[in-house]
Amino acid sequence: MGKENSTKPFRGKVSRISPKIPSSKINKQESSINQALTKWSRRQDYHSYYKMMIDWELEDEIKNIEDRLKTWSNKKLEDAGLAIFRLKGRTSGWLFGERILTFKSEKDDELPWHRFGQGDIVTISRKRPWTEKFTEGTVLDRTRKRIRVVVTETPEDLRRGNWRLDRAANRIAHDRMNDALDSFALNEFSPTPLDEILMGSLHDINTSSKTPPEIPKKKRISNNVNISDLRLNNSQFEAVMGALTQRLTLIQGPPGTGKTYTAIEILSVMVKHKVGPILATADSNVAVDNLLQGLLQKGINAVRIGQPVKVREKLRESTLTAKMSHHSLNEDIDAIFSENNQIKKNISKLRGKEKGLAHRDMNKNWKEIRMMEKRIIEDIIDDSEVIVATCIGVAHKSIADRKFPVVLIDEATQATETATLVPIVRGARQLILIGDHQQLPPTIISRRAEEGGFSRSLFERLIDAGIEPLILKTQYRMHPSISEFPSLKFYKGLLEDGVSSHDRMAPSGFIWPNWDLPVAFIPVEGIEGTDTENASRFNSEEATKVTDIVCKLIESKEIMPDQIGVITPYNGQVRLISDYFENLGGVGKNEPFSGLEIRSVDGYQGREKDVIIFSTVRSNEMGEVGFLSDRRRLNVALTRAKRGLIIIGNPATLKRDDVWSSWLKWIEEKELMAWHYR
Repeated sequence: MGKENSTKPFRGKVSRISPKIPSSKINKQESSINQALTKWSRRQDYHSYYKMMIDWELEDEIKNIEDRLKTWSNKKLEDAGLAIFRLKGRTSGWLFGERILTFKSEKDDELPWHRFGQGDIVTISRKRPWTEKFTEGTVLDRTRKRIRVVVTETPEDLRRGNWRLDRAANRIAHDRMNDALDSFALNEFSPTPLDEILMGSLHDINTSSKTPPEIPKKKRISNNVNISDLRLNNSQFEAVMGALTQRLTLIQGPPGTGKTYTAIEILSVMVKHKVGPILATADSNVAVDNLLQGLLQKGINAVRIGQPVKVREKLRESTLTAKMSHHSLNEDIDAIFSENNQIKKNISKLRGKEKGLAHRDMNKNWKEIRMMEKRIIEDIIDDSEVIVATCIGVAHKSIADRKFPVVLIDEATQATETATLVPIVRGARQLILIGDHQQLPPTIISRRAEEGGFSRSLFERLIDAGIEPLILKTQYRMHPSISEFPSLKFYKGLLEDGVSSHDRMAPSGFIWPNWDLPVAFIPVEGIEGTDTENASRFNSEEATKVTDIVCKLIESKEIMPDQIGVITPYNGQVRLISDYFENLGGVGKNEPFSGLEIRSVDGYQGREKDVIIFSTVRSNEMGEVGFLSDRRRLNVALTRAKRGLIIIGNPATLKRDDVWSSWLKWIEEKELMAWHYR
């Protein structure tokens, strides 16, 4: 652990893009031998395979960034939402000791459409970041006219001239996964007694997973624990009991079945029985914030590890950084800082021995400050009931020496196996993985790594190895007609409806083919196009139809803009639809369509809205459907809506794909084709 300080470039530091890409020590011939296995008998094989995968991922991410920086035109970068140009910068305050920079367009106009959001790592440079010094920062927030970035060091002459922002690579994640992999697979004494079961090398892996955790009995929850006071349905009850008493538990949560709710109930029971220390993690900052919010609402003392800039604003007071700023020892630290500043101010006037003594005093003071800060961190962590962080954030230096016998990983199917190793190697003796391998897999940048099997999560591999997951079966999100097809197609008909059609009445403003079944397909034969220089795809006719439907829904005054979600698989279509609504007044605060969310499918995992409008985009004679062929993306798109689902597309193109063909057949059988909207 702890390579963060030796890795360059990293957030907030001024550095250069290295022209050299780190080369993997494993060649392509070896890659054909070390295929992704379900069960691993040799640690060295496991290590070699995953080392190759994470190296490829970083290599290709860096190469992709460098290639587009050097070969793409500024117009193409801007169209793809990966860069913003001609920006004016200024400082605008502090966030827990780090500088906030505000960037606006040079003419103070609205910023062009872009894909930068809270927590994204960006580079700040003048013209060519591959040849000049740049600063790395983290996006704090954005509006239509400005974007704020947090940095450790402010670029020189910030107010002079123009700046550009570009998407940056995450080298720290690569290093932390490498460290975790080495710790798990190369150590003679594994950091977790679950190593054999995680490798899949045991004969009866399912039975082994159900044995009690190797935790002292006074710290372990017994099989006869009473949880009857919890508000749980039958499948949630079984999942919570399994997680409390087994050493390894997989909980599969289909859409709307309450994965995070179940996770929080598990953690609350463990806190009540003084189990721990407990580490609760997830792959994304959004999912971690959801865990934290649920814990805080139950009155649980949880501390969030990670940069405050990446944490939801209302939750920042629960970060370690914020808690440190409120500690009683801070007054003593401030006094020592003041003393050091005074010494530094006067040191130029001193000579000889006096100057040497002054330097000695300053060094002594700095050492004392570091010791006091360490003590503050220890006090906060010791006092906390649950430590919350992203999988990668678990390797933060503040908890580098801590062991966590109980580890819960939410959103486990969206994390790569090496990312989940980061919390596991912190001493996990009881492990709970929560996710759904029928929804979106981990995001893999490297095509060769994806083809090599890196997109299969640990959760999914363990299921393939023979561990039976505990499935949450009652969904509380969707109108029964919306959940019917996903249940049949993706979950073998196991999903039960916890809400009735009366709980999810079809909204007015749209003429549903059947008002009792608020699902509709609008056939549109508009031709797909491509952005400037083929950056992405769009479909103007579908975008127009989306705009018209949203306007009619809002005009009914039954549905507000923030209750509507627009989904599409292509960023080109996201941009086009966003532009349409900007022309109609905008989606920002106090604007006509305030709260309307227009996102890609990947951006809607874990989200829900009353009404979802899905623009499929693809419309061509070849029947090519691209991203739409991923059944897991379709599952996500079909399961975000609570009261109404509207899908727009070209049926002739979509029917060329087997899953879409079966969905359209279901639509036709239910007579849900909205021919009247053609």
